[in-house]
Amino acid sequence: MKTVVDTLHDLIRIPSVSSISNRSVIEYAQQVFQQAGWKIDLTAYVDAQGVEKINLIAAPPEQDPDGAAVDLAFLCHTDTVPPAADWAAALEPFVDAGNLYGCGACDVKGFLACLLTAVSETQNAPFPKNLRIVLTADEEIGCLGSYRLLAENKLLPRSLVIGEPTSLHAARAGKGYCLGEVAIFGAEAHSAHPQQGRSAIYGAAKVILAIEQFAEQLAQESNPFFDPPYTTINIGTISGGTAKNIIPAECRFLIEWRPIPGRLASEVPDQITQILVEMMHADSAFRGEFKIFRQQHGFETPCDSELVRSIQHFTGRASIAIPFGSEASVFAGLAEEIVVFGPGDMRTAHSPREYVPILELEEAVRCVKSLMLG
Repeated sequence: MKTVVDTLHDLIRIPSVSSISNRSVIEYAQQVFQQAGWKIDLTAYVDAQGVEKINLIAAPPEQDPDGAAVDLAFLCHTDTVPPAADWAAALEPFVDAGNLYGCGACDVKGFLACLLTAVSETQNAPFPKNLRIVLTADEEIGCLGSYRLLAENKLLPRSLVIGEPTSLHAARAGKGYCLGEVAIFGAEAHSAHPQQGRSAIYGAAKVILAIEQFAEQLAQESNPFFDPPYTTINIGTISGGTAKNIIPAECRFLIEWRPIPGRLASEVPDQITQILVEMMHADSAFRGEFKIFRQQHGFETPCDSELVRSIQHFTGRASIAIPFGSEASVFAGLAEEIVVFGPGDMRTAHSPREYVPILELEEAVRCVKSLMLG
């Protein structure tokens, strides 16, 4: 029987960036499930680039993976972000000072290794009814696999543990994650004759200033469980213009916002739309549009929920809130209780310094086994 460290070494060596099929990871996991007698339901689909992706649902022996309504499910995505161009050894895991390094070590193949090890170590165990392990595709590019599960009515869990690096804390709350693009349109002209054109960049600057003022208003309503304790807005990229001596006809910028639980994910786009409408009313020549690419709500599970208390008991660690997005947002409002949990620290992820402590891997296996066996 492989240890959790052996299994994680194997998983890191399997390329699994979101741009390629996750079949190799799924087939590795499928072999572990089948050896333990678990039943498998595979759902394949083709993404927008024509690449095959697969979601997997596994149920213990004597249980049916086709039943959507379950009491407890563990969910883990199978894709990683692309490693940095200078990280030549991203798929060559190694151990140093008690930590296992490699692409996906903590986000989130470490938790996947824990799930598979827990399955291997609990063969012939008396599992409670309605238990599932779910592996998804395309989390890193918008939780697309999870959304497909919902669209196909494949998973309606009462309690849900979602694998992400939380240093083994039960993350019972998290902000949502939303992304959109604002486009402002002007008219080209030679910069020596600005009256003949209209600068889209000047227009975008006015919109950005209004958004900044709105962000300051959002900061006044806080949830002290988070750091920072309010809904954040960030304009991450901006592009526009064609040459230094041409009045720019177009300017675009990407905007992301992370709503705290209790605030609607639509609050920010509604306000941005209102800003654009007001500017068009004030200036009939002003033109702009806003497109939403991703809109996920935050989630919050009560501190006294059974799932939160169980994980705190097993790990001896206090519950926390997470500032990053996860598949928890997809199931917010559907599951009665959601906890994000796993070994490793997200602050090391998506970089050549990504690692997971081996002691946390081993402790996570014990915790998962305890939860699985009820």
